[in-house]
Amino acid sequence: MRIWFNKNFGVSKSEFNGLLFLVLIIIVIKAIPVVYGHFQSVSKDDPDLLAQIQQISIKDQSSDHAVRDRTEAFIRKKTVKLFKFDPNTLNKEGWENLGLSAKQAQSIVNYTAKGGRFYKPEDLQKMYTISPEMYKRILPYANVPDQSVKISKNDALHEKKEYVKEAPLMVDINMADSAQLDEIKGVGGTFALRIIKYRERLGGFYKKEQLLEVYGLDDDKYAEIKDQIKIGSVPLKTININTATFNDLKRNPYLTFKQINAIIQYRRQHGNYTGVADLKKIVLLSQEVIDKITPYISF
Repeated sequence: MRIWFNKNFGVSKSEFNGLLFLVLIIIVIKAIPVVYGHFQSVSKDDPDLLAQIQQISIKDQSSDHAVRDRTEAFIRKKTVKLFKFDPNTLNKEGWENLGLSAKQAQSIVNYTAKGGRFYKPEDLQKMYTISPEMYKRILPYANVPDQSVKISKNDALHEKKEYVKEAPLMVDINMADSAQLDEIKGVGGTFALRIIKYRERLGGFYKKEQLLEVYGLDDDKYAEIKDQIKIGSVPLKTININTATFNDLKRNPYLTFKQINAIIQYRRQHGNYTGVADLKKIVLLSQEVIDKITPYISF
């Protein structure tokens, strides 16, 4: 190796020996800590040394959050104040004074704010935020007033007024529009339109029972709505039977085509009608039909 160094780097024998000595010193210096650590053992006279080192390591590894929790718990423990309280009305600060954390106190306040109730002190143990130890400590101080509400005279009158049965809705079926008819319980939008259409064809209703002639309105439906309707004083639309044409008379739902023709032919042969008595002379008109059309004709 010396020859190779001499050939490539021009190193003499004494310089080569000095280089080897320097390398040897470096190796020894590097090896001393390793050898020392291998043979050095922990003194048996201090058995707590390793435990103290481990404890320090654990403390260093604990998070700031855990430290804050322990600190808060310590402070809370030192500042606990036990006092008589109503769990249904106690605020956040009051719960904290009893020993709960801010988060636990806020959870209970949220529960009561949303309508939750404690009906007896023992209901406190249902709250998961209250530990069994905390429950035993604060239970003797919990006081839940009687839940029965004392109603004043004015409150009683107000409550009675709220439950007084309202007067049934009364709608004039000759005046009401579709929206007003729809307000009648049991009518609905479809029947409202049918009632209006039939009313226009007739010229108005002169009795409630005429609603039974509306398509689809049966006895049960009529019984349901009859106490919610009335017939106003609005005059019916009438047709002058002495000037009416076939088209005028065919609007009336009580007359058939043959009956309309008979009415017109009688008028042509005998002149104008002077009253209802003349209608009785027409064979095709029964007394029932005459009674139905009489409110809608004039002479």
